[in-house]
Amino acid sequence: MRLDKYISDAMQLSRADARRLIARGGVVCNGQPLRRADAQVQDTDRIEAGGKLLSRQEFVYIMLHKPEGVVSASTDKRDKTVVDLVGGAFPRRTLFPAGRLDKTSTGFVLLTDDGAFAHDLLAPKRHVEKEYLVTLDTPLTEEMRRGFAQGVTLADGSRMAPARAEPAGDDPCRVRVVLTQGVYHQIKRMFGVYGAGVNALHRVRMGSVPLDSALQPGQWRELTADELRRLRCRE
Repeated sequence: MRLDKYISDAMQLSRADARRLIARGGVVCNGQPLRRADAQVQDTDRIEAGGKLLSRQEFVYIMLHKPEGVVSASTDKRDKTVVDLVGGAFPRRTLFPAGRLDKTSTGFVLLTDDGAFAHDLLAPKRHVEKEYLVTLDTPLTEEMRRGFAQGVTLADGSRMAPARAEPAGDDPCRVRVVLTQGVYHQIKRMFGVYGAGVNALHRVRMGSVPLDSALQPGQWRELTADELRRLRCRE
């Protein structure tokens, strides 16, 4: 690809700023300064700027600990979004959440600019698990557990895929729920069939990748190569 595009992607610069850096002799490729913005380079080339080795990312994959009160969207006219929490860290990227959490819900949200990856991750046929810790306003019953396992039929007649609802500790109102699909307000609507309300909902896992316990609400980090591989391979 063109050198200016590589520098723009790797350093999160505008194409114009990348060209100015190149023109000043600030870019070295395989030990040789390059001053032509249209010079052709490859990902296998050793490219440095400011004495630092660069690495171009085709896409970005972020694990975010969503706090309450933030909406799962790229932009919103009234509320802070999950993308707002990343700030200006990726100014040349168009990030969006791969799967949503309600405004009042918390936990693992995956942000990316890789549309194909997000579509594959959320596709019903892949059956990628999402795990939640849910606090109900009434104890979990055996009827709820059996109903979730068989597939709950919502009030509008929609039949949900089989899911798991199990106790999460000693508190009978604390429930661990595992889904393989993503329907609007799904968990609240499923428990609503049994007259139970959801007081709190926290996503703790996507696929085999758990939310990093070191991330406080509002904090984020990029996925590791192993985490990304596990999500791609559905381990």
